[in-house]
Amino acid sequence: MSACMPVRRSAPAVRRACCPRSRPTRCWCASAICSRSRSPSIEASRGRRAPCHAVPRLCRAAAPVQTSAMADIDDARAEDRRIRKLIAVFAISAFAASMVARATDPLVLAISREFLVPEATVALLGSAFALPYALVQPFLGPIGDALGKKRIILLCQFLVALMVLGCAISPAFLPLLLMRALSGAAAGGTMPLTLAVFGDEVPAAKRQVAISRLLMFTICGQIGGGITSAILEPLLGWRGVLLLCAGLTFTAVIIMFMARRRAPAEPMQPFRPGEAMRRYATILRLPQARVLYPAVALEGALIFGAFPHLAPILQSRGLGGTQEAGLALSCFGAGGFFYGLIVTWLLRYLGQAWMVRLGGLMGFLALVGFALAPSTPLFVASGLALGLGFFLMHNTLQVRVLELAPTSRGSAIALHAFGFFSGQSLGAALTGLGASAIGYVPCLIASGLCLLALGVWVGHTPKRA
Repeated sequence: MSACMPVRRSAPAVRRACCPRSRPTRCWCASAICSRSRSPSIEASRGRRAPCHAVPRLCRAAAPVQTSAMADIDDARAEDRRIRKLIAVFAISAFAASMVARATDPLVLAISREFLVPEATVALLGSAFALPYALVQPFLGPIGDALGKKRIILLCQFLVALMVLGCAISPAFLPLLLMRALSGAAAGGTMPLTLAVFGDEVPAAKRQVAISRLLMFTICGQIGGGITSAILEPLLGWRGVLLLCAGLTFTAVIIMFMARRRAPAEPMQPFRPGEAMRRYATILRLPQARVLYPAVALEGALIFGAFPHLAPILQSRGLGGTQEAGLALSCFGAGGFFYGLIVTWLLRYLGQAWMVRLGGLMGFLALVGFALAPSTPLFVASGLALGLGFFLMHNTLQVRVLELAPTSRGSAIALHAFGFFSGQSLGAALTGLGASAIGYVPCLIASGLCLLALGVWVGHTPKRA
């Protein structure tokens, strides 16, 4: 080496030795660079300290290397802080949107009593939210790509707050149903475009972990929506619960608006429907798209198709009813939360391909557990396994979809959400038809086998074809 290298010194010691104010007098230098010293190599060979005339040259040689390394560390820390800030800004939005989606499920009886409407009709509030959510995806994705994803998310979140407020003050069931449908359509522009934002702003190496952290808030919103409604409805009434959801959504709007004011403006371009259709055609021609989009639709149908039938299954076996089914669904969310805690370890030791395969296996075991569980605790534990298996598979599919079309992520994730929610809507009906034809047990086992095959198929598909 051309520079004097101190022997066995730490970085602070080197800085002290290189500082002119510390006035170092000697070092363990054995280099010929010390031209002023008298035979430094001989002094070093005798174990003596040579005069530290080479220290300035050491500073000039070592400082660029040290500065470069420290700059890399500073950049990495700044990148982590930026990602954490991004998660914090969108976490409250994801939580609020998920809470709104699940808030009306425990309120069916209260709404039915007030409006004198059959419970089966009030239960349509769930479908009234989910179906418009899916149908608006092909439109909002290209609009987000053209006008700016964050701008559309903020607008849609504001509209969700207004529509939930309209639900809370509805004078009759029909206006409530209409406001619920409009809130679902507006919510369709929040979470899918949020995933597209994470695809744009988070590096690929950290993307899956960041999205899993965001999904933890989504899961908490789903669980919290049902629990909050069940606990607060006797105290506040169903209108008070929906007013609380509206207030939380307005809070998310304010946080996002303040963050957007400090951020650079997003580029805008005119929205052209013809260009949007060509963009969709380009995405669908990709080999990976022909795997990922059918896979997410099948996943939604196979997993979520069983949810409306859990209570009848429990009741038919004498294992419980509505409360036990709700507990199993809460454990499903807990499985997703647990996934968010261990996703870094899973990526390091398993990788995406084996995560998808493991998700298919756990989904198979969970659906078989629903079909054959002899006791309520085992049935509820199957919900936990199904939640972990679902997020093992679904989060990986989300990340791969974000890598399909880097310049059109809004459109790519819109197709993903459309397929996923369409699969959910069809899955419940198909499970009901299958159960009426062959019974719940063969139907659930068949769904589990299909989910296992789906995990193996997607796991063997390369990330980029």
